[in-house]
Amino acid sequence: MADANISDELFIRRALELAREGIGLTSPNPCVGAVIVDGTGKIVGTGLYKYDALKHAEVLALEQAGEKARGATLYINLEPCSHRGRTGPCADALIAAGVRRVVASMTDPNPQVRGGGFAKLESAGIKVDAGILQQEAKILNEAFAKYIRTATPLVTMKAAMTLDGKIAPPPAKASGPTAVGSHGPTGGWITSESARAHVQQLRHQHDAIMVGVGTISADDPLLTDRSGLPRRRPLLRVILDSRLRLPLESQVVKTVKDDVLVLCSFAEEKKKKQLQKRGIRVEQIPTATADGRPEMSAISRSLGKMEITSLLIEGGALVNWAALASDIVDKVFLYYSPKILAGTGSVPFAAGAGFRRISDAAYVKAIKLHRFGEDFAVEGYLRDPYGE
Repeated sequence: MADANISDELFIRRALELAREGIGLTSPNPCVGAVIVDGTGKIVGTGLYKYDALKHAEVLALEQAGEKARGATLYINLEPCSHRGRTGPCADALIAAGVRRVVASMTDPNPQVRGGGFAKLESAGIKVDAGILQQEAKILNEAFAKYIRTATPLVTMKAAMTLDGKIAPPPAKASGPTAVGSHGPTGGWITSESARAHVQQLRHQHDAIMVGVGTISADDPLLTDRSGLPRRRPLLRVILDSRLRLPLESQVVKTVKDDVLVLCSFAEEKKKKQLQKRGIRVEQIPTATADGRPEMSAISRSLGKMEITSLLIEGGALVNWAALASDIVDKVFLYYSPKILAGTGSVPFAAGAGFRRISDAAYVKAIKLHRFGEDFAVEGYLRDPYGE
């Protein structure tokens, strides 16, 4: 039995490796990898799901295995589907192929499936074992889990800061796109090159990135995925700009390729047309504050309607506070450099009214620490993406 468990874990790890190859290529659907193993312990079929390729991982693995699938075991990181979507139910395909056993990491969080695939397989006499490397599998598809349950994206807040929680030095007197901010020729980078390279990996895992117009004016960032890894649709660059102050000479405007969305509260018609003429999408969002800042929960719902399953917030102090105060943040990834800026003029991680009591503070759970040379990062959750 011990040897069987070891073999099961090895083949599930292979399925997870395949599934991870789908990052950036499967949204708004989950990342899934499948491995079919015959009675001798030999892999006879593998499959990797990609949204544009349409066929699910299980079906691809079955096609590769052919008749060797009969009596074999399927290893997969996510429960086979039991409903008809863009394709037919994978559970039916497995039954028809004569698969003897299915080993899966986790139940599908999709309410249309959620145990239905396992039940269908078992009713056909197929042995089902679930839960192997479940935590790894859940982390891989946490954005899908949040989106499929709530129709809103998984929201991760990312920031790079000093040990004393500052994301930028005091505003400089000089004007220009890099006079203020946590990076650029004037401000200088807070974190190391290795930490910044990891940020690109983080961007690659997300469907959209969001900042405030103040970040554009201060740092003039590109906000692109420069990981070099393939993705089926470009990283959507979302800019909160309550009064359409986005500079037309900014890098974001100059590099638009149907991948920039500006969310405003008051759409001045002339500026709106200037942006739209350059290929930028402008949407008006309900206001949540007296000064006209967009309502964060409305933004989350709007992005969900666009099939954005994951959003990375890389905002400044005001955007960070607005997101935390509105309770839309699910997760944080906070990079720290062993530097201390100090001083009252330095820009804090989040600037707003603040929580009035310690008991009201946003509480980060399931913390993981990552090292990037001398820098480190704190990863954790404010909310369970699976609602558990």
